[in-house]
Amino acid sequence: MTDPSESPWRDLTDPRRALKTADLEAGLKEPEFENLDIPEKLGTAQVVVDDHKIKRFAFTHDDYSPWHLHESPFDGRRIGHAALLGNDLVQLFTLVYAASKVVGYHTEEQMWFDGPALLDEIVTLTGTYTEAYERRGEGYVVMEAQATGEGGRSIVRHRGVEILKTTPGAIGGRGSATPSRRVTGEVDDNARVIETVDADVRIGDVLAPLRKTITAEQAAVFSRIGEYVRNIHNDIDVARAGGLRVPIVQGQQQFGVLAQLLTLRCGPTFLTSGWMRVKFLAPLDVFEQFTSTGVVTAVTPVDGGHHVDLEIWVRRDSDDRLMTAGWASATVPAS
Repeated sequence: MTDPSESPWRDLTDPRRALKTADLEAGLKEPEFENLDIPEKLGTAQVVVDDHKIKRFAFTHDDYSPWHLHESPFDGRRIGHAALLGNDLVQLFTLVYAASKVVGYHTEEQMWFDGPALLDEIVTLTGTYTEAYERRGEGYVVMEAQATGEGGRSIVRHRGVEILKTTPGAIGGRGSATPSRRVTGEVDDNARVIETVDADVRIGDVLAPLRKTITAEQAAVFSRIGEYVRNIHNDIDVARAGGLRVPIVQGQQQFGVLAQLLTLRCGPTFLTSGWMRVKFLAPLDVFEQFTSTGVVTAVTPVDGGHHVDLEIWVRRDSDDRLMTAGWASATVPAS
């Protein structure tokens, strides 16, 4: 196995990374749409799922599950959160492009969950820009990436869409993405609210909601402040230069909250059979309270259980605005 210290891009847990921050962007490309070379390989990197990485994610999401801090249903081993590696995959572009010069906007995230990331496991990340296109005067780029554990075991697969460089305040204010299948976030007043998706699940069931507030400190830690990277999620001056009032919560961080919700409701099989696709509709400010939930749209019998499809979303509590919307699925056991 390759020593992670020899990788061109290492996990934040390596203290040597901070020592080289001043040189990190030397020779990297400007993050301009015109500089894309499709398909463009973004390289390979390795991260270690160590105690610090797991606890840092727990802080950024207020998710202190015993699975992550003590023991899990997976042979009793500590595991990373379902979306632990999502931001690492998104950040693969910084192997090629200068991170501190990016003023982008994440519009869509999709992830397939194939297996848990185990404590102290060395994970290999690979990614490619596979597609680029222009729409409404903005340049979009599509990334496909994968996190692979030791022995070649797939942990998660990722497909994300981002506007490479824009004015976030303007694009977010008008709504940057419209779901191809509309998710309204509306449920029947008489719908059953369920804490657990199990063998008795039925169409129309609503997931017990998960309420959160992401603070500026949590958003900053999630968005690489420990590497001295400045962006619209961790620096108020950069945020205001992008037309925002305050830093906004990274879309990938909202995605992590939805992954937490589905892990809580679907259980351990979400980490081995889960799927999520969400579109980010409007920027969520730090310190804004929000609620994530979802509704069951289909239940299909399969060997040993049920395949469950859902619509999922995030609403801002202050005005009930739909901020993020999408779809999810998982297979749950019959008993």
